[in-house]
Parts: sequence; structure tokens; C-alpha cells
Amino acid sequence: MCGILGLISQSPANQLLYDGLQVLQHRGQDAAGIATLDGQTFHLHKDNGLVRDVFRTRHMRSLLGNAGIAHVRYPTAGSAVAHNEAQPFYVNSPFGIVLGHNGNLTNAEELKEQLFVEDLRHVNTNSDSEVLLNVLAHELQINSQQYRLDVQTIFAAVTGVHHRCRGAYAVVAMIAGYGLLAFRDIHGIRPLVIGVNETALGKEYLVASESVALDTLGFKFLRDIAPGEAVFVEFDGKLHTQQCSDKASLNPCIFEYVYLARPDSVIDGISVYETRLYMGEYLADKLKRSWSEIDIDVVIPIPDTSRPSALQLANRLNLPFREGFVKNRYIGRTFIMPGQAMRKKSVRQKLNAIGVEFKGKNVLLVDDSIVRGTTSREIVQMARDAGARKVYFASAAPPVRFPNVYGIDMPSPQELIATGRNDDEICREIGADGIIYQDLDDLKAAVSKANPHITDFEASCFDGRYITGDITADYLNRIEARRNSGKASDAINQMALDLAAEE
Repeated sequence: MCGILGLISQSPANQLLYDGLQVLQHRGQDAAGIATLDGQTFHLHKDNGLVRDVFRTRHMRSLLGNAGIAHVRYPTAGSAVAHNEAQPFYVNSPFGIVLGHNGNLTNAEELKEQLFVEDLRHVNTNSDSEVLLNVLAHELQINSQQYRLDVQTIFAAVTGVHHRCRGAYAVVAMIAGYGLLAFRDIHGIRPLVIGVNETALGKEYLVASESVALDTLGFKFLRDIAPGEAVFVEFDGKLHTQQCSDKASLNPCIFEYVYLARPDSVIDGISVYETRLYMGEYLADKLKRSWSEIDIDVVIPIPDTSRPSALQLANRLNLPFREGFVKNRYIGRTFIMPGQAMRKKSVRQKLNAIGVEFKGKNVLLVDDSIVRGTTSREIVQMARDAGARKVYFASAAPPVRFPNVYGIDMPSPQELIATGRNDDEICREIGADGIIYQDLDDLKAAVSKANPHITDFEASCFDGRYITGDITADYLNRIEARRNSGKASDAINQMALDLAAEE
């Protein structure tokens, strides 16, 4: 999960891109970057950290030009992002291109070998985004006439990218001397929207991961970019679009609606907030069927993502809804923090219980999902420490039993609490008196209810069905091996830091 922006403006782009990254900060907290284009010159600044920490006044002053792209990133391998893997990436052959990418290429290793052996291109990092950039650059090269581009050549290059790349990818790229290119994978797994702003000097266009960025920056929402579609905006504001795949179908990632996206975003015509209300209704109906004998005094959400679902659940069951936890907003989201130890350490720094809402009560805690279970276990214990008599736990999403390979940091089955366990075993693991999960059919119905035209979703973390059709047991084993290797490196680095501190 990452956040991307692409902008063609009539005024300096740096502040708009910075403000847009702030709005998309929830999509990645490990690294941030902005690249602007002034004439034929790219200006780039990127580094590890939050947006507010990466960019200082001196950096902003150096980001010249009225066009650019921006990126916030978190790693999909479970460890801290290397400095040289922060985005955007740049290549200067055969054209000057900067690129930012949200998603994960499932055939990145194969492509990397092809690039080196067949295309004579060098990839310098372990990032699949750099792989994707070089694939795009090569496709532009072989489709161009005498190294000059036109709109149809650019779209032909995107068609070539779709032929070669598998997995999930939403992309923004700036081509020096030509304009802004944006495209989305043929399955539409990761979101991408485009908006317009009419000014006295002409039209401005903004491409973003979520519609909330358009709203905040004053752009009018035009539409979602379709699966397989490419959008190209010239620097003078001329907009061109073309479908670049004959195999495109819309299968948005359902976890975007459960957790990843901001509630005030609309993705593929579906209000994220509305879906979370519906999730609460379906979960309440299941509680009526399955837990009719259980006495619940109060419904308490785990802030912040689960609040709409918990509120609607409480309303439907005629139960009191209370805020029982206060969130420290200066602590990062634990789900996307690298490393299990850091997640566990951060929970009590992030949340604090309001004792009066728990003491002597049978409490129903509602969360958006349960992934590793570490946070859930700590929260249940916090409720007990605050005096709760009984603690029940409800998840607005089904059990997460399978690794995600399309850009979400949960690739290891061994870290998923639901893998190999039934509900009773999970309940014991987190220390609750009862646990109930949303049914997958109900989750899909909750999302489809907000847009009945969408009936199929990328839901592999719940059902193990990988929409790209290329995920094998061997592929998952390779991911696990790389993840474990990364953990070993992290442990060695931490030991070195500890020894240095002692000295």
C-alpha cells in the first residue's frame, strides 16, 4: 500500500504535491518523495520518514516547475525501507522519466532478469517499482520512431507494460518534454482517480490514489481511471485516454474498504464510509443470529477505522455506543509498522482506556479486522485491566488466513492469527470471552451495496483466490524466505545498535 499523486498545474506544483501527500500519509509512513519538472529538468527530493519530516523549506524551494509526481511508501516485505528504494524513481534513457507506483509486481524477478539479459537495462535496487519504470522505458523505446513520442506511441508502450507485468499496479509517471502519464493494472486492484481544476490560465489535472486528495486540493472529481486504461495529460492541459488492454476487468481490493482507505474517499464509485456502515449492519445481523443469548452492556470501537461499523452495529442492536479508548495521534498506525516487536511495543503508547466505560460491564469491542492478533490481544487485556467483566471481540472483516501479494504487508501465514486456527482457538489466543467474524459474502454484499455494478473483488487474504492467476505455493515460499532473511538482517542491525549504545 502506497499513495501516489501526479499533477499538471498552472502554478508551482511543489506545495500542492506536499499537501496532497499529507492527505495520503495513511497509505505509507516509511518514505516520501516529490519530483517536479521545470522545462527539461527534473528536481527530486525523497527520504525515509513522514512527509512533514522529509521536506524542509530548502527542499521545497528547490522543487521547481508546474508539474510533478509524489509518493508515500511503506514496504511490503515487513522491514524498514532502504533509503535508495524511496520513490519516485528516475531513468534518463531513452527519455527522462520519473515514476511512482502503488502495488506489487508478482513477476518482478522474472522481469528483472529479462531487463538485464534481453533489454540491456540495469535495475539497481530491489524495488519492483524500478523494474516497472525500466519496463515502461523499454516499451517507449521500442515503440517510438527515431526516439520521438506521440500520444499513440505512449499508449502502445502502456499496452506493452500490461503484456509483460503481472500483479497490482497503479502508476504515475512524468515524461520530460511530453507530459503526465497514469495507468492502472488490468484487474483494477489498486485505486486511481483523476480530477480537474478550471483556472483563468487553463485546466489543471490531478491524479491520486484516493478521491480525498482531490477534495482537499480543490479539484473536481472526474472519474476513476479504469482497469487497463492509460491517461496522458500534456503540459498545456490536453487530456488523452485510451483502454490499453482487451482483458481488463474491475476487481478492486476489498481491504481498501475495510481498512486501508480514508473513510471520506470514494473508490470505484463506492463510498468507503458507507461500506463501513453496511459492514456494521451485516455484523449486527450475524450477532443476532449467533449470540442472541449473550448479554452486552456497551459497544466500543477500536479507533479509528472501525468507528462507523461499531456505531451502526450498536444502533441496529439498540445497544449503547461509547468511546472507550483515547488514541494518541502522534503514534503511527501499528499495522503498517515494520517488525512484530515494534507493533507490540506501540499498542499501549497508541491507545489508553477510559476506565468508567469498562468497569463492571460486558463489553463488545469492534475492530475493522484482525490480522496478526498482537494488537487485539493487548487491547483485550487493556479492557480487562480497566475493569471489564466480560470482553467480546467482533471483526467487521472475515478471518485473514492467506498472504497478500498485491502490496499489503501481511505476506507470512505464520504471522496471521487465523491461519490454522478456528474461532475458539483465536478467541483463546487474544484472551477474549467470545469472538465473531464477518462472513465474506456479507462483506462483499456490504461493499457492493454502495455500488451494485461491482460484484467481484480481490479478496485473496480472506479466500486464498489470487485474481492474477499466477500465484503458486513456490511463489509464496520464496516470499516467506525473503521475509525471514530480512528479519535476520534487522536483528543483526538491532544488535549492532544495542552494542553501540552500551559502549
